[in-house]
Amino acid sequence: MKENILIAEDDEDINGLLQDVLVKEGYNVRSSYSGTEARMCLQQYDYDIVLLDLMLPGITGEELIKEIRKIKIMPIVVISAKTSQEDKINVLKLGADDFVSKPFDIYEVTARVEAQLRRYKQFSGENIKASKLKYKNIVLDRQAMEVRVDDKTITLTQIEFQILELLMTNPKKVFTRANIFEVVWNDEFMGDDNTVNVHMSNLRSKLAEADADTKYIQTVWGIGFKLQE
Repeated sequence: MKENILIAEDDEDINGLLQDVLVKEGYNVRSSYSGTEARMCLQQYDYDIVLLDLMLPGITGEELIKEIRKIKIMPIVVISAKTSQEDKINVLKLGADDFVSKPFDIYEVTARVEAQLRRYKQFSGENIKASKLKYKNIVLDRQAMEVRVDDKTITLTQIEFQILELLMTNPKKVFTRANIFEVVWNDEFMGDDNTVNVHMSNLRSKLAEADADTKYIQTVWGIGFKLQE
């Protein structure tokens, strides 16, 4: 089955290049040229991944990420000329899974798309273990891709779900940032702590919002993270 990709990019040349390459790779691709058009597409169709520019007419890329994350967990790869560290951290905090800077290498983009789709299928497809993980007031349902905290459902991104699952699978283990990155992102850790830290901060905030009285994730200073005993 071919995966469905939505491109949200207002530059016609870049949009066309991405579409041509991804179609040749065997994907079903739909192009949109504004944030408003992309939102309409997301309301009408299901996609396996979104490639998203930030500086879109109508609705900005940042606003679109917020809307997507209220209802969907599929990967979001931002492709943007905004290349400051602040911009990258901001979109990761909003719920993006990856960030590619313009100008980009098209082979890097296709490799990142493949990696994100591989993880997405692994954690949302038929191979999910039909079991639930429980820790304190958290129940993580691998089959339903659902997390409940204190009997309240919380919405996690794919990356946040995978981090939490990793911690809950090994509740006594301390994971370094490199451990987490290499398992969740399935890539070599290059020493960029910010990526892991931002997603971990988002996850902590969502757990705290659902259950403010219970501590779930402990920072082991100088090493990494583990579940709070």
